[in-house]
Parts: sequence; C-alpha cells; structure tokens
Amino acid sequence: MVKAVKWVDEVISDAPYAITEDFMKKLFDEYNIDYIIHGDDPCVLPDGTDAYALAKKAGRYKQIKRTEGVSSTDIVGRMLLCVRERSIHDSPKNSSLQRQFSHGHSQKFDDGGSGSGTRVSHFLPTSRRIVQFSNGKGPQQDARIVYIDGAFDLFHAGHVEILRLARELGDFLLVGIHTDQTVSASRGAHRPIMNLHERSLSVLACRYVDEVIIGAPWEVSKDTITTFNISLVVHGTVAENNDFQKEKDNPYAFPISMGIFKILDSPLDITTTTIIRRIVANHEAYQKRNEKKSASEQRYYEGKTHVPGD
Repeated sequence: MVKAVKWVDEVISDAPYAITEDFMKKLFDEYNIDYIIHGDDPCVLPDGTDAYALAKKAGRYKQIKRTEGVSSTDIVGRMLLCVRERSIHDSPKNSSLQRQFSHGHSQKFDDGGSGSGTRVSHFLPTSRRIVQFSNGKGPQQDARIVYIDGAFDLFHAGHVEILRLARELGDFLLVGIHTDQTVSASRGAHRPIMNLHERSLSVLACRYVDEVIIGAPWEVSKDTITTFNISLVVHGTVAENNDFQKEKDNPYAFPISMGIFKILDSPLDITTTTIIRRIVANHEAYQKRNEKKSASEQRYYEGKTHVPGD
C-alpha cells in the first residue's frame, strides 16, 4: 500500500511505532535521513508518553500540518457507525466502541428513536489540495487511455493491485469515482464510508493513476468514451457487486458493444466489506488499543491551534 503512494521513494518494513535510540541511529546512519516528520496530531504511546520524544530531543524532528478531518480513528468510527445503524439489536459492546471512536468532532448522529443517524465528515477539500494531488499532465496525443470506475471506498491493497494491472494495459490511466449518491443506491444507505472528495484524493495519491473523474457517471456512455478518448474500459473480478452483466441496464453495455471492454483477474480478494468485517470482528482489541488514542485526539481538537502550510 505505502509503496504505491506516489510521493514515497522507499519503505522500511517492520518499523517500530515508538522511535527508539537504536532505530533513530539506523535512520541517520544507514538511510542518511535528515529529519523524522509527523503531523500536528498527537502520537501518544500506551503509557501516555510522546512516541517522538527522542527525535525531538535530538533536534531532528519536524512537524507538518495534518489533513483535517481524516484519521484512522475517525474512519474506524465511521465503519462501526455504519454497522451499528444497520443492526436493529445493537450490542452494548459495539455501542460503547462506536461512541469511543465517534466522539463528537468526526460524526454526529441523532437516534431520534428510529435507530438511524447521519455521518458528517469534517474533511474540507480545497482547489489547491486537489492540485497538489494531481499529476498536472494530460495524455499525449496518441496515448492509449485505459478507464476503470468504481467507488474506491476505504482505498486498500486490492484497489492498488487492480489499478496497477489496468495501468499496464495502456499509457494513461483514467479512474472514474462514483458519487456518494450512486454508491448509496447500489450498496445501501450507509455507504460509502468515505465521501467523494476523500475517495478521489485517495485514488489520486496512487502512483499508477494519471487522472480521476470526480463524480463519474454510473453508465460508461458513448459521450464518456468520446470526451476522454478512451481506448479500453476494464473491470476487476473482485468487487462489491459483479452482477452488472446480468442487469437490464448494464453500465458497460456501450464499451462491450464496441469491443473495448475487458475483465481483469483481481490479484487480491479484498473488498471494502471484508475490511469492515475485520474491524467489527476485532472490536474488543480496537477498543483496548484506542482508549488513550481516542482521548488524546479529542484533546487535540479541543486545544488545536493553526499550523501554517499544507
């Protein structure tokens, strides 16, 4: 996953969560790094101490502005809220864990006696941020443009691998990101977990992607093919819903009729649903691990100050 991020040059596997003296020496001596960097959100160990204390003491730590409204704690909370609202008989443990992750700044929900709620994202996309993620280059005149569309919710390793395969089939990979309304219509009222702009930037961060359509239409029409000069439309074998060929209104009917549609064998058997199930199945472990992290993040939002720069 991290290797597929277009700003990453090298990945150190099995790195410790806390910066130790030995690991810090390894970074400086073997990898010749200049600074250890983290966002302005808290990074606290289970004992309450700062995970980057040694780097700060050595004068080799720099802080950057975090992406507002996006954190693993917040996203896990959205997943649990989704499961909670779909269940009529909610267990006390799941309710407790959901409240722990959704502690006011990330989601707001009003039971209203009906058991339903509304998830509110605090991620604020700007035109400058979209430009920062964009390659800023269009396809060359004779480029073979490959198109793949989907929700790309909770961007994961399965997405990365199918995008890699798609990119290998052409010179330019265009990815269509469906709207929140389109995803909800096909997968249920509590999906997607991440909103359109969050999902679009997640996909844009992948090194195999050249450009995205933010709010792509469900149907890959003649107009879409012509407008973007698409040479090939692809779809993976592993997806949340692969019954499109059985449907009366097949969204890929036009590219199929043109002979430019191809099914790709998905390298990994991972979907957004399987990730949600992992979280829910291990909710007790997540609860213990995140009790202090949740509290520290709450304090971050209550006492945050402006950090310049993007």
